[in-house]
Amino acid sequence: MIAQVAKETKQKMEEVIDKTKSEFNKVRTGRARPSLLEGIKAEYYGALTPLNQMAKVSAPEPRQLLIKPFDANVIEEIEKAILKSDLGLTPNNDGDVIRINIPQLTEERRKELAQVANNKAEEGKISIRNIRRESNSQLEELEKEGEISEDNYHRGLDNIQEITDEYITKIDQLLEEKTSAIIDV
Repeated sequence: MIAQVAKETKQKMEEVIDKTKSEFNKVRTGRARPSLLEGIKAEYYGALTPLNQMAKVSAPEPRQLLIKPFDANVIEEIEKAILKSDLGLTPNNDGDVIRINIPQLTEERRKELAQVANNKAEEGKISIRNIRRESNSQLEELEKEGEISEDNYHRGLDNIQEITDEYITKIDQLLEEKTSAIIDV
């Protein structure tokens, strides 16, 4: 029973790590990365479609993204979607492809982005702690129902805390990597 609760806890916490990584990918650094445009959706024959399903996104240069639509008719829709996004990027449409030049980040903007990354990491940590709380409640329920002994209950709590500490450390490492990518010029 305790092993099952621990396994479920790890699975849920792993999902939080994946979500945190995804959120970090949306935070801009000074480099051009195709993942920067991951959350953008454009109108495509009446449906909102993710950009990577309607165009090839690449980074031919460190400060430039190149978007080559599979269907040339949607190039203006892609351009509008990028302009509407909160990324603050200006697309240049030449009829066949869209080029996006990534501007150099100022010192102040780097600090703001580092703070955004810090907030995303804190959200991840809160989610991890909430999962810990749920798991501890499950163990408490098992003990009340007599399915596990009091000793096993306390061992289970210790195990859940170890798992929690491990995943909090993973988020801290991700944050450290992201912050250094943002701050380093």
